[in-house]
This record gives sequence, structure tokens and C-alpha cells, in this order.
Amino acid sequence: MLVSATDMINKAHEGHYAIGAFNINNMEWIKAILLGCEAKKAPVMLGVSEGAGKYMCGFDNVVAMVKNIHDNLGITVPVALHLDHGTYEGAKACIEAGFTSVMFDGSHYDFEENEAKSKEILALAHSKGISVECEVGGIGGTEDGVTSAGELADPEECAKIASLGVDFLAAGIGNIHGKYPADWAGLNFDRLAEIQKATNGKPLVLHGGSGIPREQVQKAITLGVSKVNVNTECQLVFADATRKYIEAGKDLEGKGYDPRKLLKPGTDAVQALVEDMVENFFGCAGKAE
Repeated sequence: MLVSATDMINKAHEGHYAIGAFNINNMEWIKAILLGCEAKKAPVMLGVSEGAGKYMCGFDNVVAMVKNIHDNLGITVPVALHLDHGTYEGAKACIEAGFTSVMFDGSHYDFEENEAKSKEILALAHSKGISVECEVGGIGGTEDGVTSAGELADPEECAKIASLGVDFLAAGIGNIHGKYPADWAGLNFDRLAEIQKATNGKPLVLHGGSGIPREQVQKAITLGVSKVNVNTECQLVFADATRKYIEAGKDLEGKGYDPRKLLKPGTDAVQALVEDMVENFFGCAGKAE
């Protein structure tokens, strides 16, 4: 059974650990992430960007795939199916399709419009028991074709959005999407503390988690970050393992070209990364027991 993310996020915030929100892109990634978290008894959020939803033939198909794979594998840990960086229309579509958590990213609107649209999504989602994440200020880098340079959120704006009743809040603290440049200044812990104080301890979300030094992420978790998004790092280990399989000529041995064999090294690499992250990075291993 898929669940809202509210309970797992609140428990993480109270316990000073974080929930991993791993983006899914296909059947292999769904299996790898679910099996990794089941092995470590860790609650998990499966993130779906609107681009990935389109790639997987629509939100209805994503819900059906996740539910069927979840049940087939006998998963027992709490799993939330979460829309990542959703538009206003996308969030409504995912609520209708059966997602258990949605992010409405109104950071590209002026603040008043972001506030108004956030309020509407919150009312609709909460009426169905679905958790909601909203964003204040832009996260640096590019996500689904939208580029933002705004890396530090305004604590006062964070307080206003938090007061609407969001379950967890995404706010820029120097993080960016994608690979981090060599001259990246690092996370701004002073701004993180200001936001946490302004929002009365609202659980915060760290986007662009791939590539941030682990000690910085772990410090952010102790200061109020309760959800860390991971996508790029999974993509990189998947690509690396697949490249090594082909460069070693494994695809030319017997039926090594069979997609089930061709995709296995990358899938195994994603599962290994997930297991390592939830146990040694986020601290949520064993929290589903």
C-alpha cells in the first residue's frame, strides 16, 4: 500500500534523519529502489518528474506500475509516490491519478501567485489525504527545462508558505540541480537556520542532493532537512555500470545483448547506491521496523 509522506517526514524531522526521495525513470529503477529500501528497512519516496511521467506513458501508468511492482515484490516498508517539481496542472493530474504525495513548484511565479496556487493545491490534496511539498525561491540549475539562478530562499516568504499548511518545504540554501561546478560555494547553513526558525521547525527538503559533500548533507539533516532528493547520482552509477558491461564485451557473449542482462549491471548499481545512502548517509535504515 502506498502512503502519504507526511508521517515518515515528520518522524524523520523529530529523529534528525532524512527520507531519501529517489527519482524513478522506468521499471528497473522502481525495482532497484524498492528492493534497496526493503533490504535496509527504510521508508522511501519515489520521485517522478513530469518529464519522467511522460516518458513512462502517463501518470496513470506510473501509479499502476509502482503499485503492481510494489505488490509483486512484497514490499513492507512505507512507500510514497511523489510528484517532483510539479506544475499547477501536473499536481492536479497526479492527485487525480493516485499519487500519494505531490510537489507544487510555483517558484517561477511571483510570490503572490505562488501563494494562491499553493493554497489551492493544498486544499485539494489534503482533502484526499495526500501530502504536499511547496517551493520558495528557485533551486539553482536546470530542472525539466526550467533554469533558476535563485539559490537562497527568503525566510519571510518561507514562513508565509509554511503557514498555509504545507507538509514539507523546499527552499534554496545554495543547492543546485545536476552536477556541481568546481567553484560551488557550498550549502549556506546560516540561511538554513534562518528558514527553520522562521517556519517554526517545518521539515525542509534538500533538492540537488547528488554531488553535495556527504558531511554537508548530514549537517543539513541535523539542522532540519528531512527529505533529500536524489536523481543525478543514480543516473551516473547506472551509466557507469552499463558502460563497463559493454566495454568488457559482455553484450557479445552468449545472449548478453538481452535487455534483461544488458540493464542488470546498472540496475544493481542503483540498488547498491540506494542501500548505501539510506544506511550510511540519510540514517533512515531500520526506521520502517
